Amino acid sequence: MRVGPHLSISKGLPEAGMLAVSLGADTFGFHSRNPRGTAARSIPPTEIEAWRRTQAETGLGPLIGHLPYIINLASPTDLWELGCRIVREDLSRCDAFGAFALVLHPGHRSSEERAMGIERVIAGVRAILGASRDVRTLLLLEGMAGQTGELGATPDQLGGMLDRIGRPEGIGVCLDTCHLFASGFDLRTPDGVASMLDEFERAVGLERVRALHLNDSKFGLGSHKDRHEL
Repeated sequence: MRVGPHLSISKGLPEAGMLAVSLGADTFGFHSRNPRGTAARSIPPTEIEAWRRTQAETGLGPLIGHLPYIINLASPTDLWELGCRIVREDLSRCDAFGAFALVLHPGHRSSEERAMGIERVIAGVRAILGASRDVRTLLLLEGMAGQTGELGATPDQLGGMLDRIGRPEGIGVCLDTCHLFASGFDLRTPDGVASMLDEFERAVGLERVRALHLNDSKFGLGSHKDRHEL
């Protein structure tokens, strides 16, 4: 297993890589564009070449990107089209410099619209992967804390989405310890961790868990609040 911090790539991939090395990490995470907007920095071929040299010299990787928080594939509005476009674009951009995976919050809808929201997420992911067949970067659905309207907050919901999408090779799951704790999994004991893993093995399959976000939770067990301690 490789461990690294979440770093900004605003000054370039090579600089982020050297910062990761200075911190004793052997990989790092990054936002694929403005996390609360749509602006994306151009990553020219010269930077990609410099990054590949840095990666060869340091052994860093595989990198894990995170898509903007504004994406909501459960939305019935133009946000659905926008989200699909951004995910397609960022899968392609990140594949160009060899990122291992991109993490996506599945989406959110009101309780009355949850079933239709899940259908839109499934349709969106199918369309994205269908247009990204040559892309090696994985798309990972992140398990959520269960705040009002959030989709993907339970193993059964994530597993059900994967089943409906067809479980192609290009998709997996990212688990976040803050989200797991807030959704009700007590990770403070070995038995609690084992119980959580059993649930995900049953509903999702642990082979589909391709990345972990390690965070403490600001609120208590089962709070359903996505508030990281740091």
